[in-house]
Amino acid sequence: MGSVYSEYLSSSKVREHYNYTKESPDTKDTPSRQVASALIILLCCAIVVENLLVLIAVARNSKFHSAMYLFLGNLAASDLLAGVAFIANTLLSGSVTLGLTPVQWFAREGSAFITLSASVFSLLAIAIERHVAIAKVKLYGSDKSCRMLLLIAASWLISLVLGGLPILGWNCLGDLEACSTVLPLYAKPYVLCVVTIFSVILSAIVALYIRIYCVVRSSQADVAAPQTLALLKTVTIVLGVFIFCWLPAFSILLLDYACPVRACPVLYQAHYFFAFATLNSLLNPVIYTWRSRDLRREVLRPLQCWRQAAGVQGRRDRTPGHHLLPLRSSSSLEKGMHMPTSPTFLEGNTMV
Repeated sequence: MGSVYSEYLSSSKVREHYNYTKESPDTKDTPSRQVASALIILLCCAIVVENLLVLIAVARNSKFHSAMYLFLGNLAASDLLAGVAFIANTLLSGSVTLGLTPVQWFAREGSAFITLSASVFSLLAIAIERHVAIAKVKLYGSDKSCRMLLLIAASWLISLVLGGLPILGWNCLGDLEACSTVLPLYAKPYVLCVVTIFSVILSAIVALYIRIYCVVRSSQADVAAPQTLALLKTVTIVLGVFIFCWLPAFSILLLDYACPVRACPVLYQAHYFFAFATLNSLLNPVIYTWRSRDLRREVLRPLQCWRQAAGVQGRRDRTPGHHLLPLRSSSSLEKGMHMPTSPTFLEGNTMV
C-alpha cells in the first residue's frame, strides 16, 4: 500500500508515462500554443458567464422551479463546471504537465470526466422527464421536488465515482503497456468502459426521443400542442449538438484503445478534438435562450438593467451641474427598468 501512495506522489511518474506513450512529449510553451491557450481560456470564461446567467435566471424566478427547468439548470451547472475544469486543464498543461504528480494529474483530468458524466446524466434525466410529461405517466407524487433533487444528486454522485475511478486505483501506474496514448496515466480498459457507458446512455436517449415523437404523432391535439412540440424540438437540438460536439472526441478515444502505443500519430492531436467538444458547453445556453422567449428575457434581464443603469449614470456625468439635480426615486427607476418576469412554464412557455 505504501508503494502505491509513493507512486501517486512521485514527481517523475508523469514524465515516465509521457515518455513511454509519446515519441516526444510536446510540452513546450511556443507562441502558437500560448495564443491557443489564451483563446481556450477566453472561450471557457464565456462558457462560465453564459451558464451562470442561465442558473441565475432559473434560481430567481419561481416559475422556472419545475422539473424541466431544474434539469436544464443541472445541465447548465455541469457546463459551468466544465468551463472551470477546462480552464484549470489549460493552465496545468504544456510545460507544467511534466511537473505534476499523479494525484494532481488525476485531479486535472478527472474533473473533466466528472463534468462530462454529469452532462450525460442530465441529458438522460431531461429525456425521462419529457417522456413522463408527454406520456402522462404519474411518476412523481406530491414530493416530486424532493425526488427530482435526489435524482440530480444521484447523477452527480455517480459522476464523481466514475470520474474518480482512476485515482481510486483503476489506472496504469504499474503497467505501462496498458496505458492510453491520449491520457497516459489512464488504463485503456477504463477509457473504453467510460466511452461505452456514455455511448449506451446516449443511444438510450435517442431511442427514448424516437418513442416520444411516435407518441406525439399518434396522440390527440392536447398532447401534440405547438408548445409541447417546440419544447421537444429544443431538447432534441440540445441532444444533437452534444452528440455532434463530442462524437469526434469519443471516436479518438476508441481509436486510442485499438491502437498500440505510438502506432497512430493522429492521437497526438487529440487536444484539438477535445477543444472542439468544449463548444458544446458554449452552445447549450444559446440554444435555451434562442428557443425560449421567456427564458431569454430572464437571462438578459441583468445585462439590460446594467446597461440602463450605465446609461443613466452617463447622462448625469455629461449634464452640467448634475450633482444639483434631484435623483429619481427608486420606485420610478424600477418602473423605467421593468420587464416582464412571469413566464409560463414549458407547455405554456413561449417558444420561437
